[in-house]
Amino acid sequence: MRIEAYLAFRGSCQEAFNFYKDIFGGEIKNTETYEDKEIDIPGNYRSKWQHAELRGKNFTILGYDAAPDTPLTDGTNIHLGVDMDSAESAESAFNQLSKGGRVHTSFQKTSWGAHYGRCTDKYGISWMINFKE
Repeated sequence: MRIEAYLAFRGSCQEAFNFYKDIFGGEIKNTETYEDKEIDIPGNYRSKWQHAELRGKNFTILGYDAAPDTPLTDGTNIHLGVDMDSAESAESAFNQLSKGGRVHTSFQKTSWGAHYGRCTDKYGISWMINFKE
């Protein structure tokens, strides 16, 4: 079994995926736009991504730009958890993800022996970055 996150954006999917690629690596694949789709989408939205995949060695993030009339609510009911290979890589990912966003828990060594931080990035996606020694 494999569980994959599917993220919805308000027109910034391509920008967000390039941001995540810079942090986590991987390759953006299988992008589709709204061009030539028989969907009621404004002309200025046709170049937005209807589907995209960021695939790396141990992860896949899927995403799309929701239609402009689709209600999206930035929520607190889901966080993407990432277990990194080192404290340094975890802190670096946390710092990059939180830049321009909001820090909920500063990156720190925890009482349970992990290095951990929680933030919401500038695209409204919530993250928990972790490294266990």
